[in-house]
Amino acid sequence: MKATIVTIGDEILIGQIIDTNSGFIAKALDKVGVAVHEMISISDDRNHILDTFSRLQNQTDFVIITGGLGPTKDDITKHTFCEYFEDSLVRNQAVEDHIVKLFEKISTIRLSQVNKDQALVPSKCTVLHNAHGTAPGMWIQKENTVFISLPGVPFEMKAIVTNEIIPKIVKEFKRPYILHKTILTYGQGESMIAERIEAWENNLPEFVKLAYLPNPGRVRLRLTARGTDKELLERAVADQVTSLTKIIGDIIVGFDEGETLEVVLGKLLTQYGKTVSTAESCTGGKIAQILTSIPGSSQYFKGSVVSYAKEVKVDVLGVSEQTIEKYTVVSAEVAEEMATQVRKILKTDYSIAVTGNAGPTTDETNEEVGVVFIAIASPSEVVSHKFNFGQPREKVIDRTVNKSMELLQKEILEDFAN
Repeated sequence: MKATIVTIGDEILIGQIIDTNSGFIAKALDKVGVAVHEMISISDDRNHILDTFSRLQNQTDFVIITGGLGPTKDDITKHTFCEYFEDSLVRNQAVEDHIVKLFEKISTIRLSQVNKDQALVPSKCTVLHNAHGTAPGMWIQKENTVFISLPGVPFEMKAIVTNEIIPKIVKEFKRPYILHKTILTYGQGESMIAERIEAWENNLPEFVKLAYLPNPGRVRLRLTARGTDKELLERAVADQVTSLTKIIGDIIVGFDEGETLEVVLGKLLTQYGKTVSTAESCTGGKIAQILTSIPGSSQYFKGSVVSYAKEVKVDVLGVSEQTIEKYTVVSAEVAEEMATQVRKILKTDYSIAVTGNAGPTTDETNEEVGVVFIAIASPSEVVSHKFNFGQPREKVIDRTVNKSMELLQKEILEDFAN
């Protein structure tokens, strides 16, 4: 089965907001065997919406639309639904009761008629309950295509997809089985990995496909198997992962979607009951932000000092002014002192420190743009590494973040391998 995701809104087309809804919906559908065939964004225009519906009719099994369901006049999706399906709006009492209860909880906001009119829905649709908002989802089937309309507010959309749409699809439709296995690698580029695994890739079963998903400093390898025999797919993918591990096991750091390096690090630190802190200059706190994006990270992440200015390195972290004068702020010696000091101040088992020239200019140093020093302090030692991540600025920062976490992971694994 296949689906098309349609986002409606001029704010997306002019770049005012970024569409994050499509990615969530696509992942949810993929897990239950519905492949997304196309993602498109269209304007808040009646003719554009109608033309899109006509084009997709009977060309895809599901058309999932987000946006245009608000209470104001520029939200026209519901009225366009009625026009396309030759239907009319009727008041749904259950939806109106829900809206009244929502407003009763917010005593400072008056319930207006336009809010109550959110309970008007096409008579032919199946209403999808929106537990967190006033605009219900709508499900209408015409010939061989199901049209599903959802509010554009992400947390409302996510709840309807999870609690209403996916269970309904699973219950009412027979779907193929899609299995993904994602292998996370660090330390080598896409082309080098491709060379190492060429023979293995050429001998993959016909129903198993490989995709390379590169990011700065990391490459995800995604195996996808499609078919009707679940056990066969699981066995085939497991065998291929075993074979792949024998070839590039030295750069594999994790498995499965969501098993990013920050997740792997969190599991390692939790497993061994250890803590970490960061002292960041050129990354401006991004390492800390990535580490704390994982639920439960408060168990192992204690804090960070963003020592962007030299004065903060000296006055807050306690880096020696003599060290800076002798080696400059972008040096192995300063990175090591930063790591040592933040570990001591925040009383953690490990620490990461970074200092470098992200660009576009350099400050009080002879090192060129792109040069970064990363230091890792552990209970037994502090080690530093020099890298040149090139340009532009965003690339330098992202690679510094990824390499820092990779080095910390290696340090932890080495400590507990002995």
